[in-house]
Amino acid sequence: MFRQSLLILAIAATCASAQAQQTSTPAKKELVARILKIQQPSIDTMAQALVQEPLGPLLERADAALVQRVPQEKREAVAKGIQEDTRKFVQDMVPVVRDRATKIAPATVGPILEEKFTEDELKQVVAMLESPLLSKFQAAGVEIQRALAEKVVAETRPQVEQRFRGLEESIAKRLGVPPSNASGSGSAPAAPAKPPAKK
Repeated sequence: MFRQSLLILAIAATCASAQAQQTSTPAKKELVARILKIQQPSIDTMAQALVQEPLGPLLERADAALVQRVPQEKREAVAKGIQEDTRKFVQDMVPVVRDRATKIAPATVGPILEEKFTEDELKQVVAMLESPLLSKFQAAGVEIQRALAEKVVAETRPQVEQRFRGLEESIAKRLGVPPSNASGSGSAPAAPAKPPAKK
């Protein structure tokens, strides 16, 4: 029974491999290569996000430890050191992850695109991605996002600042420090971070 199951699995794997080879053609491979080249900025952005993702929780723990374990007079210097270490980590690791992502994308993404799309559909995808209109729309998207963010901040600032002060006081009370030291600045952020450019 076990051998029979192995035989069935082997036949299924062979059929799947043969099907994948049938869906792949030189023309498809060329189209996929063009798509990946066009999508390189998205691969770069993904690499940046993968490197930065674990930093949030790490820096939150560092902030908590800074308040609990570091004397007040040394906190600023230690915080600057942590910021520099973090900046260096990102600077060193983003190229490593980006280069690896670029190298493995053809073997990872390529077969999926070749299986899911016909040659004609891949041509349409390339035409869409290379369209000047799409580039214009994406460029406008950055301005649209910024305009919306500014309007939202303007209309919600009083509520956010009031709740932020309450949060700051609550944190300060828990830490046993004056409210102005709970968050480091004593006030809510004035404006949202500039949205990343869409590529």
